[in-house]
Amino acid sequence: MKLGFAICGSFCNHSEILKIYEELSERYELIPILSENAARYDTRFGTAESLTERVESVAGRRAVKTIVEAEPLGPSGAMDVLVITPCTGNTLAKLAAGITDGPVTMAAKSHLRNGKPVVVALATNDGLGASAGNIAALLNRKNYYFVPFGQDDPEKKPNSLIADFSQLEAAVLSAAEGRQLQPVLC
Repeated sequence: MKLGFAICGSFCNHSEILKIYEELSERYELIPILSENAARYDTRFGTAESLTERVESVAGRRAVKTIVEAEPLGPSGAMDVLVITPCTGNTLAKLAAGITDGPVTMAAKSHLRNGKPVVVALATNDGLGASAGNIAALLNRKNYYFVPFGQDDPEKKPNSLIADFSQLEAAVLSAAEGRQLQPVLC
């Protein structure tokens, strides 16, 4: 199975996501896709250059980092499943509104044109706030599947939601069969 693996800018989750990415590379062909923010910004969690080098080294191919590079992914049938992780509130909003202004959202649009699954592994501090409507919109939309998610810190961040990243592969396999992994809320 060929997995598009789109990494967004929830930088604090990158180390966990990269471990999963490396594990998946042993079983799947990976096509790395980086959001413009993930490909551009150095943060306290790491540099953009080291992120790019790591995903490219593991996949054995260049990362998709522009709209122009992402657009042909759908017509060429490059991916069986597209994973978007950690999917930020910003990316959720763009997906829900059909905005394709970056490589991740263009990869999703391009991939969806073929009726293929997009797996969303969210990480957003406003999941039970401003992003709640966008999550609901995508849950109700054909070909979108979610990695089960829940509150990550109900006391200190009561609106924050995060995917159970340990279920990412199971969610991919379910989505490839046209099923939402249950339960969605954990």
